[in-house]
Amino acid sequence: MAFKLIDLPYPSDGLAPAVSAETLSYHHGKHHQAYIDKTNAAVAGTDLEGQPLEAVVASARGSNQGLFNNAAQSWNHGFYWHSMAPDGGEPSAELAQLIDAAFGSLDDLKTKLAERGAGHFASGWVWLAEKGGKLSIEETHDGDTLADLDFNPLLTVDVWEHAYYLDHQNRRPDYLDKVINEKLNWKFASENLARGETWKYPA
Repeated sequence: MAFKLIDLPYPSDGLAPAVSAETLSYHHGKHHQAYIDKTNAAVAGTDLEGQPLEAVVASARGSNQGLFNNAAQSWNHGFYWHSMAPDGGEPSAELAQLIDAAFGSLDDLKTKLAERGAGHFASGWVWLAEKGGKLSIEETHDGDTLADLDFNPLLTVDVWEHAYYLDHQNRRPDYLDKVINEKLNWKFASENLARGETWKYPA
């Protein structure tokens, strides 16, 4: 069964002005769709056809860079759409406790996420992740992902230029400020923590 472009979990204007409907039309409708299409084409007729996306990512890591890039980007974008919400709510009690232990407070975590995102060189992703009952901020470059690594990713922020350029031009910190302070989906992060294992791309 071929992978599909997942629907956005909110209206196309639901993240504005942090992320506009125009940006989502390109980023979701064209960029993400292209990664899905290229992944499907690469696995067609192979042993990976019909496997979960996470298995494709893991199999391709270190052995097929082209497939890895497209499969990982397919997964990353699906996770990213869910990492944001028009009203992200608040962390669960369990997540709030871990945030305080690792960063001091939710506000301190937001500041550190923004700093890491602004300082990330070139393209990539900034993640809030859990491992061994502790939280950390992780960075992956280009199309790399935490989907198949020894972390439980809770949230991610895309720092590729196409994620923000139509709305904020070269002002990545402005994009990060609005997304991190206004649109992060703490309900999703709390669910990922409670589940205790990595989110799965919908079949």
